[in-house]
Amino acid sequence: MATSPTPAPPMGWNSWDCFGTTVTETEVLANAAFMAEHLLPYGWNTVVIDIDWSDPTARSHGYNADAPLALDAHGRLVPDVGRFPSSADGAGFGPIAEKIHALGLRLGIHIMRGVPRLATERDCPVLGTTHTVREIADPTNRCEWNPDMDGLDHTHPAAQAYYDSIVALYASWGVDFLKADDMLWPYQAADIEALDSAISRSGRAIELSLSPGRDLSLSRLEHLREHATMWRICDDLWDSWDDVEANFARFARWAPHAGERGWPDGDMLPLGRIGIRAERGEPRDDRLTPAERRTLLSLWIIARSPLMVGGDLPTSDPDTIALLQRPDVLAILTGSSGNREVFREGDLVLWTAAGVDGVRYAAAFNLGSAPLGVALDAGDLDLPSALDGEIEDLWSGEAVATSVVTEQSDTARGVAPGSTAIPVTIEPHGVALLRYSPA
Repeated sequence: MATSPTPAPPMGWNSWDCFGTTVTETEVLANAAFMAEHLLPYGWNTVVIDIDWSDPTARSHGYNADAPLALDAHGRLVPDVGRFPSSADGAGFGPIAEKIHALGLRLGIHIMRGVPRLATERDCPVLGTTHTVREIADPTNRCEWNPDMDGLDHTHPAAQAYYDSIVALYASWGVDFLKADDMLWPYQAADIEALDSAISRSGRAIELSLSPGRDLSLSRLEHLREHATMWRICDDLWDSWDDVEANFARFARWAPHAGERGWPDGDMLPLGRIGIRAERGEPRDDRLTPAERRTLLSLWIIARSPLMVGGDLPTSDPDTIALLQRPDVLAILTGSSGNREVFREGDLVLWTAAGVDGVRYAAAFNLGSAPLGVALDAGDLDLPSALDGEIEDLWSGEAVATSVVTEQSDTARGVAPGSTAIPVTIEPHGVALLRYSPA
């Protein structure tokens, strides 16, 4: 594996939800500065420039056929100088990386599987070989949704040399994180292995993220763990309850396998000011309710998914930013284990996880459109029947009262006599995020 095991999921910002294919150097650096000042103390440390940073004609709401992508002499994508002026004279993303590193942050960039079709047309020489791009291109394995790339023929040795050359270039710029797209649907095992090998040969520690995750099967788990830091388990996620709710079932399958060997990824968090020049929708504050935002974060965190915020940080609502500044909540992401869905019954979904020193976590979600009052059984939370500590709702900061059930009643329905009942009322599409701390 090219990247070392990571003790916690990556956390950062990605330009896609707010700026789509059109993000500029100024916007990247503004988000980096905001992150360093307001979010780095809470663990957010990665700034990712998403797709089409080489296209001088990039636009919102889609891709351009036959785009005049910026390439070097060896068919490798380089930044568009118009949007990234510091990349002039072959500097690439080096100057931006230097500024981001000076803030204590890491730089990530998006790449596509394969080789640019424009490089195939120009028949660029593959660096370090006597072969050309046209010899290694595979037009029969093109991306289904993006017009820029040809596939690679991995039976040809220069295909590996091409991936080696692009990763070496990006490593020389100081890139720390690669979001590699069109890798998982359909599953491109040869490309994943070749890119992982290229990262190893680059000599730089670079984390590898794979996308998109439509219909991703658990049968791929060991291969993913061997070659990547994180991998998407869904298609693009946007600011609708339907998108959020669909990930409950996916995380239930994948979360038990999250850990230092790799992180199942529920996609970016479409929170804050999004759609500015994005693929989908007009400029807006995300359309999730406050309860849905807390549910989104709680599910991603208790499932230990990577967290990449999609909203423009400097112009996002302060209340949204405050949700990202909760060390007690983020401790579940960085320091819990045994994370799993315990049950799903009607509109109620219950997750639990273990903390350190006897701490236990639980997230009780209400998928329904009406308030839900329920008494949780301490046994379902893996808590002792007689509690000797305190339970706190981490979002409200309030203590949660408990009682030992002496006989069956409507107020403690489903909790056996002799067990401790934990009554909670959960707002529509909301969550009760609980922490038990022993005395």
